[in-house]
Amino acid sequence: MARVRALVALEDGLVLEARSVGAPGTRLGEMAFTTSMTGYQEAVTDPSYLGQLLVFAAPMIGNGAGPEQDESDRAWPGAVVMRASDNGIGTGGDIGWSDWLADKDVVAVDGADTRLLVRRLRDGGAMRGGVTTELSACDLLEAVRAHPKLDGRDLAREASGARRSLGDSGPVVAAIDCGMKLSIASGLVAAGCRLEVFPAGVSAVEIAAIDPAGVFISNEPGDPAAVTTVIGTLRDVMGRMPMFGICLGHQLIAQALGMSTRRLPFGHRGANHPVRRAHDARVEITVQNHGYAVDADPLPEGVEITRRSLFDGSVEGLAAPDLRVRSVQYHPEARPGPRDATYLFEGFVREIC
Repeated sequence: MARVRALVALEDGLVLEARSVGAPGTRLGEMAFTTSMTGYQEAVTDPSYLGQLLVFAAPMIGNGAGPEQDESDRAWPGAVVMRASDNGIGTGGDIGWSDWLADKDVVAVDGADTRLLVRRLRDGGAMRGGVTTELSACDLLEAVRAHPKLDGRDLAREASGARRSLGDSGPVVAAIDCGMKLSIASGLVAAGCRLEVFPAGVSAVEIAAIDPAGVFISNEPGDPAAVTTVIGTLRDVMGRMPMFGICLGHQLIAQALGMSTRRLPFGHRGANHPVRRAHDARVEITVQNHGYAVDADPLPEGVEITRRSLFDGSVEGLAAPDLRVRSVQYHPEARPGPRDATYLFEGFVREIC
């Protein structure tokens, strides 16, 4: 594959040279980095990266690609930025990594100083960025600074899938799909439930019509405060049946309980985030992918903080026992990653049986 010159830019004026290893073109969005050292294809097919450009902090990326690693049927970040990439086959599959990125129309580059880029994002906070194989540095910076920010944008409807049914036995769970990964759905089914999956615009009336034993709310990209349709549905359903949310679902439950959310300086994205449980002080190593956090001040009556991040103290879990509501900020299915939290899906299914 011919490698042509490419540029990577941040809205603060940083411009880095790179080499194209994917599709040609220009992509704009919020620049986000992940510290995960595995799961490259899983990350690129995660709907949570809609509207973002993904930087891999690990220095060497690529061990092949294949359909077994897909978390959805498409790539979601507009661009991927790497320090060094490999197009050979390996444990990830029998398709070259760069070939797979190009086939998915991802503007991918390597040769970029990702260490400098990640440090810039950590020090300066979340920023808009751009990756191009065709624009000059001045034109790219102009485009980046004109691109809309993620704040205030509801991306749930675009990221969610069609109405569908999964699983053959067990209690029925109404799953609100705001951008749900395949492994989340398969994890819930493996825990023993049947999923009736609804897109993000579902109403409380539609949920009640299937008489579910519980409600699950998935992950999603964008600003949780802007997902007002789902927040309204949760308020209408809350207290009528058990409810469990993860990642964005955790944040939407907080909004429905009367709490607020705030932008994190540079987000939590990786597979090594330590979280302490309040009831027994046990630490779980978790997989996370989010740019916003729940603001627990003030804490509504009847709501408990069940978990905290050991990185920055942010709220990682909530419970409202009287309403039979629980949530966590991280991903119990962790594909790939630590399995410390897989018990959460099983616990939810036991609760609704």
